[in-house]
Amino acid sequence: MQPVYSVAAMRKSDAEAIASGTPARELMRRAGEGIFSAYPWQGRVAILCGPGNNGGDGFVLALCLARAGILCRILLLSQTFSEEGAFYFAQCREVGIPAETGVESPDFGGDAEIVDCLFGTGFHGELTERARNWIQAVNRSGKPVISADINSGLHGDSGMGDPAVKSTLTISIGFPKAGHYLGRAKDLIGKLVNIDIGIPLSERPYRLCEPGDFAAVLKPRQQCSHKGNYGYVGILGGCREYAGAVKLANLSCAALRAGCGVASLIVAESLSPAVAPYLLESTLETIPDRDGEMLFDPDRLRKVTARRRALAIGMGWGNAPANREILAWILKEYPGALVIDADALNCLSQMDRGLLRQVSGRVILTPHPKEMERLCGVEVSELLENPIAHAMEFAREYGVTVLFKGPTTVVTDGAETYLVNRGCAGMATAGSGDVLSGILVGLLGYSDAAPLTAACGAYLAGLAGELAEAEKTPIGMLSSDTILKIPAAVRQVMEGQQKT
Repeated sequence: MQPVYSVAAMRKSDAEAIASGTPARELMRRAGEGIFSAYPWQGRVAILCGPGNNGGDGFVLALCLARAGILCRILLLSQTFSEEGAFYFAQCREVGIPAETGVESPDFGGDAEIVDCLFGTGFHGELTERARNWIQAVNRSGKPVISADINSGLHGDSGMGDPAVKSTLTISIGFPKAGHYLGRAKDLIGKLVNIDIGIPLSERPYRLCEPGDFAAVLKPRQQCSHKGNYGYVGILGGCREYAGAVKLANLSCAALRAGCGVASLIVAESLSPAVAPYLLESTLETIPDRDGEMLFDPDRLRKVTARRRALAIGMGWGNAPANREILAWILKEYPGALVIDADALNCLSQMDRGLLRQVSGRVILTPHPKEMERLCGVEVSELLENPIAHAMEFAREYGVTVLFKGPTTVVTDGAETYLVNRGCAGMATAGSGDVLSGILVGLLGYSDAAPLTAACGAYLAGLAGELAEAEKTPIGMLSSDTILKIPAAVRQVMEGQQKT
């Protein structure tokens, strides 16, 4: 797994490296030289430098280019420098590298490449009007753009910011940061590479998941085995108005394709005639209902959840009055692994969240930002400013695993945090969340490696979506296309394990 740092953790690591004997000036030199080595420079280079250490990295880059006989020019957003930046800027002046100040909107007509050294991962707050003009000029230029550490305008922890530089290549320094993956980052970073400048890990990082990381979940199977070895799971949901959502989650066999032994769909009794014809490999269980909405029946709940190693609840469930009683009973009485999604999350947000601390099994919550807002009472805009911190805090407080959906999914139990950078625009379609829940409950039928199991589910769902999008296009893709690609995604991940 690739270690990923928060801005605060990276700042702490920098400080510890300096305190242990590596001067800040030396770290800046390594950064600038690393940027120089990471790209095949083709002609005159415009280096946009801001007031902090990010600008200092640009000054070192300019010196490297000059030594290599490559023309370059420095554009200064301001004439304020860090101590180390001032040292290298003085060297640039000594060797005659052109430096321009007072430019309101740069013209890049004579430049082959643009280097963005305006703001680093520590950027926060509002951009000045001049900075906005510069970023917009870069994005209009049509030239290759290389961003140092992170695209200027993006926040290092959230990946949010507007406007922000759109890069051809972003070169992270030391370790990748969360903001390289979250928020708008995937739309703005063409390619991301990292350069090691000798900064040691100072605390537990977040972990970016890679194909070889799920050996503890997707294990080789014995020939001498049977369906019971891989778990009986249940998918509880649906109502008269939203029967299709849970039908999709199970009838498409997402859970079975993820590897469980037996998957049962648990629906309101009056829905069974509509759902049954679509079930081939799966079984059907029912709960008494009124007008397509489940009624609270503890005896029936006990029967339909018995022997299930895992249960997913909430897809297309609606907002029936009895849903809270049903969910409360499951939280208190059901001993297996539980995936709470969609309408069950909304139901939970209207209940005492303290019930989560009373469960006997493992719980995975799968909110998108609006559902997370309802759960923790924090507005979406604030959640997106630091999604990892909010997810970790909720997970720690209630003893659950949170799978916080987004362009990059955050999976955390409050101690270990995984980032899953898979998925695509084509998955922005009805039913994609249901497919994820089906995959999760299928994995939980035979895997106890939480929260890694949840991360594996998010990875498989995202990879399957990418494979589907490659065939169907982002516009024409359906969530059922993702389901058909689950086996191919599993194959890719297991092949990746063999290579590690």
